[in-house]
Amino acid sequence: MVSADASPDVSTEPEDQPSLHGFRIGVTAARKVEEQIQLFTRRGAEVVWGPALSLEPNLVDADALRAATERVLAEPVDIFLATTGVGMKGWFSATQEWGLYDALVAGLGQAEILARGPKSMGVLRRHGLRELWSPDSECFDDVLAHLRGRDLTGRRIVVQEHGQDLSMVAHALRRQGARVETVAIYRVERAEDPARLFALIDQIADCSLDAVTFTAAPAVAALMEAAASVGRRDEVVSAFQSDVLACCVGPVAAAAFERHGVPTVYPERSRLGAMVRLLETELPLRRQGFSIGLATGSTLLLHGDAVLLDGAEVHLSGSPLAVLNALVTNPGQVVSRADLLAHLPSGGAGSEHAVEMAVARLRSALGTRAVQTVIKRGYRLAVQ
Repeated sequence: MVSADASPDVSTEPEDQPSLHGFRIGVTAARKVEEQIQLFTRRGAEVVWGPALSLEPNLVDADALRAATERVLAEPVDIFLATTGVGMKGWFSATQEWGLYDALVAGLGQAEILARGPKSMGVLRRHGLRELWSPDSECFDDVLAHLRGRDLTGRRIVVQEHGQDLSMVAHALRRQGARVETVAIYRVERAEDPARLFALIDQIADCSLDAVTFTAAPAVAALMEAAASVGRRDEVVSAFQSDVLACCVGPVAAAAFERHGVPTVYPERSRLGAMVRLLETELPLRRQGFSIGLATGSTLLLHGDAVLLDGAEVHLSGSPLAVLNALVTNPGQVVSRADLLAHLPSGGAGSEHAVEMAVARLRSALGTRAVQTVIKRGYRLAVQ
């Protein structure tokens, strides 16, 4: 069912054993929100809706976009960075109205095209354009990493912005010698009435929700800014680090949490249905307690803030507990020092020495062989 704080009632199809019965889930999305709420309520969850962004978030300044398009077409483009499918679709649509579509397709067709993910790739291909490379991660940072180290002297690069200002990206590329043009096809706007978002923030801070979903990186920033404005950001971060699960649709939204030291989960495929199915698995496990067999032969059980090793409670302070939570998200997988630093209560403000100290304390509590060092890569939990 949907609480009084959530969106209007959505019809559901009854199930004999709803997989999310008894769980309360916060939803921050503005777009496709009815579909998401229906997916959760159909599975028995109670949903609290607090949109972080405007219901019409992608606002286009047609005059500014046309001027930017004309600047792009004024000279040959060497490299083009496509970041979002909705942005590319809107750009092509606008140029069709202005009679500039053929010129844009021809201009981009001569460039080396790098696409952030499958959505932008799909739009490009529908218009006869083909990307040369795209990262498996769908992260824009990996697109930039692909260019890092290359000699870009004199190369003209056009960057399609993804709803947020990428001027710092442009500055970084210029340091490599490139000439950079950014194209702001749309801007993401905050929710017009933040009342629902404030109510959602209160419930996160009070740990009265089991999980909160995020389908866009700007929604993370908007929620944290709103939490700061009412003096509850630290409480929200603490809740996400302990009792409330931050579930993102993909790695881009998850990356927005890194600077706050918030652990997240996200599905392998950045799709709404996959995110819902992930919560069907994660939430019951968290309620029952998360059990892991260590390579040492011991059994580690995590239940909320409680950590038990072979049935005996282990007391961990903030930093070692944060490292453990990051390592158990993907047991046996390597987590870099930089990622672990971002999960510490300091939110990445310290040095990697703080990570080493936290790992040392964690090993002291769980056993020296419980956490393995992977040289030049990071650490991983030693599991069976």
